[in-house]
Amino acid sequence: MLFVNLALYAAVIAQVVVAIRDRNAWYLLPALLTLLTALIVSGGFFTLQPNEGAVLILFGAYRGTVRNSGFFFTNPFNRKLKISLRARNLNGEKLKVNDKRGNPIEIAAVVVWRVRDTAQAVFDVDSYANYVNIQSESAVRHVASNYAYDDGERDEVTLRGGADEVAAALTRELQERLAKSGVQVEEARLTHLAYAPEIAQAMLRRQQAEAVIAARQKIVHGAVSMVEMALTELTDKRVVNLDEERKAAMVSNLLVVLCGESEAHPVINTGTLYA
Repeated sequence: MLFVNLALYAAVIAQVVVAIRDRNAWYLLPALLTLLTALIVSGGFFTLQPNEGAVLILFGAYRGTVRNSGFFFTNPFNRKLKISLRARNLNGEKLKVNDKRGNPIEIAAVVVWRVRDTAQAVFDVDSYANYVNIQSESAVRHVASNYAYDDGERDEVTLRGGADEVAAALTRELQERLAKSGVQVEEARLTHLAYAPEIAQAMLRRQQAEAVIAARQKIVHGAVSMVEMALTELTDKRVVNLDEERKAAMVSNLLVVLCGESEAHPVINTGTLYA
């Protein structure tokens, strides 16, 4: 069709030359008609880059989609809506929501998406890009409300501890919401997660207290094991025979030394244990 269009332009030039040579203005009429035809035919040519598609619409009716890159010709009266098929990033804003336990948190996510069905993207939603933005915010809020921030029950997935599980759930949620718009979700992950400022200090103190308790538990467990080992060794090797009262005193002293925060200052007993 390209050569036909070029031939039409060549015919226009030839007709104009003949009209000038013969000094006959009537020869310009077919030249104008041929030029109009050539211009209409030229409107049917279009090009597409890689990862770009074009939706063809003829007088309001869908006529198909071109998804390959290159130089194409279609009905000149077709309207051509070009749509990018490349992957896009949606870096969501920080949202303030309540987690599963009702604690206010700040959360944000990034969504990687692309147009899968160009016809759905054009005809089923008003603006597919704006639709992705709104539905992504709604999905993040819904997913955040289904999980606790942290400190969940045993084997419970939390927002902070189950990043992969939460990302998979968010991806599924988004794909279900965006299916009608012809959009495919490639990936969705949390980019920001924190307690809201009004409870951040209280939650920080709670986390610090939990860390101290966990450390104390480990210290006490280790100290008890060491005391038990010391008593067993003394008894098995018959280094000294201690009655229950002296064993209790020894256990008390060892636990104070092993569990104390400050450095121990031993006191040497120069007398007898039973004095």
